[in-house]
Amino acid sequence: MEDSRTNEELLALYQATGDAEVKKELTLRYLYIVKSIAVQMRDVYLGFTQVEDIINEGVIVLMKALDKYDAGKNAKFETYVSRRIHGMIIDIARKQDWVPRTVRKSFKEIQDKASEMYANTGVMPSMEEIAKELDMKLDKLQEIMGKMNLSSVLSLDMVMEETQEKQKVSSLMSLDFAKQPEEKYLENEFREVLKEGINSLKEKEKLVISLYYVEELNMKEIAAVMQVSEPRISQIHANAIRRLKEYLQQEMDIGTKRKEGTHV
Repeated sequence: MEDSRTNEELLALYQATGDAEVKKELTLRYLYIVKSIAVQMRDVYLGFTQVEDIINEGVIVLMKALDKYDAGKNAKFETYVSRRIHGMIIDIARKQDWVPRTVRKSFKEIQDKASEMYANTGVMPSMEEIAKELDMKLDKLQEIMGKMNLSSVLSLDMVMEETQEKQKVSSLMSLDFAKQPEEKYLENEFREVLKEGINSLKEKEKLVISLYYVEELNMKEIAAVMQVSEPRISQIHANAIRRLKEYLQQEMDIGTKRKEGTHV
């Protein structure tokens, strides 16, 4: 018989009792989060692991999160575990080789060939068609695309972590102890800066960022929506990430100088 209790009720019950059957039920109920993130981020790990492997690792993260979650200190469990699964995928990706120069050169060739084919036919070529024109195996082309997407995603992830940490340290050091802001305030402040940074992007860049990170479409799906080639989407995505990094760094530097000037 299906358990009629809500996820929140079962989570509270598990934290109170540690019952293994309750944990099993919660794992099954929250499995959709693991699968969703694994699919959403498959561009990141394309070329060195499979969706099934990421899901298996994600389930382990989920089960550990059930043990460590504290409703009094953390956000909603869904948000808490999503961050942990995202971080797990990033950590796995970071252990892989960074994008070498030869991959960047191949990616440029793919972009150029896609543009040439579009100019000749007026139709956006598929990955299969590009691979055939370049006399390249499809899985090799997909690996190159995946590594370039990995480069952009990891770059954004790392700069966001670095910016948040610098912002937190700067705020804590520049204010009297009694006036130190709560972590929640700092997170909200960072979100506003990030939102402003996204709004500063070009329209196509904003759309790609929105479709990838909000609507959770992959590069192929975004290419279909925007009716351009997948390599072109990867290029727009990379440019958006670069501009966003520059914006965040600039705002962080301005904020730091403002605080230093105020408290001299």
